[in-house]
Amino acid sequence: MRKPLAALIAACLLTSAGCDSGTGEVAGGDDRTPREQRPRVGIILPDRTSSDRWSTTEPKNFEKAFGEAGVPVEIRNAEGDPAEFRRLGREMLETGAKVLVITNLEDEASRTVVDEAHARDVRVIDYDRLSVNAGADYYVSFDGRQVGRLQGQGLIGCLRRAEARNPVVAQLNGAPTDLNATLFKSGYDEVLQPRYDAAQSTKGPAQWVPGWSEADADRLFRQMLRQQPRIRGVLAANDGIADAVIKVLEEAGRSGRVPVTGQDATLTGLHHILAGRQCMTVYKPFGPEAQAATNLAVELFNGGRPTLTATVKDPESGARVPFLSLTPRLIDATNMREVLVEGFVTKQQLCGGEYKPLCEKNGIG
Repeated sequence: MRKPLAALIAACLLTSAGCDSGTGEVAGGDDRTPREQRPRVGIILPDRTSSDRWSTTEPKNFEKAFGEAGVPVEIRNAEGDPAEFRRLGREMLETGAKVLVITNLEDEASRTVVDEAHARDVRVIDYDRLSVNAGADYYVSFDGRQVGRLQGQGLIGCLRRAEARNPVVAQLNGAPTDLNATLFKSGYDEVLQPRYDAAQSTKGPAQWVPGWSEADADRLFRQMLRQQPRIRGVLAANDGIADAVIKVLEEAGRSGRVPVTGQDATLTGLHHILAGRQCMTVYKPFGPEAQAATNLAVELFNGGRPTLTATVKDPESGARVPFLSLTPRLIDATNMREVLVEGFVTKQQLCGGEYKPLCEKNGIG
């Protein structure tokens, strides 16, 4: 007997291989036509370059969460293309998506998707990044300013341990089009500016990194180092940017002597911390974040209207968006065991090969 379509899709998500048709869509049967109405939650992720999470971690987390909830889901990636972002949103809506979860790639593209969703009475959840002046119904993310504060505090601690006197601090901010990058910057500026005012540190060159691109971060930091060779600390907005900075410092023979911050607790970032090349990262447990968004989406899918007490102000429209906020954590070599205990990475991934003695040295594993 033929199973109902929603049950088939949910069953697919519970298998290790899934039911990917090869195009990134969740398949529901060989007899499905492109415009067949398939009630489901549609998720649009932004790219595969700004962070590894969008190509690996997030799809797995969402597949697991929606599979356990028994709600069909379709997870697609816009591949960094705003036109593709719009196309995916329109396609999902035209084929029966009842809820959309989107991670902002470009505000204008998100506005188009939200407007078209609302025209069909479909609710939209902004995931991890707020789409400015788009009018999403909910926002699920970490406290961006607190992320930045942790980065600033982490850098100050590293500079103190290095006994750096009035160090020149360079800043490589995230993408200028990403509101999160602006929030992170407001957080670490809040921490660092008093030190600049007190002449305890010197504000060095600062640049935004288009699209969070590591190639652009490499190019920009090379320019910074030529212009200001006395750079003694680097506020890098995420682990990808930090990796680009560390590679340039290695070429200059200064890796490990110039503290570099990060964010996202990527495996590369964690390894840099163990090896002394990076001083800290910010751990944002993506599993709980995906679960929180899933819980909202499932309630909406089932006809509910979740109520959130917290809101965040849209910086352009002034509207208050219902906000589910999660708490980030500073991670360095002294507490890195937390990411292992919580299953964010495996012991083999973190402590394999050359990193085994470094893990043992830091009591990890």
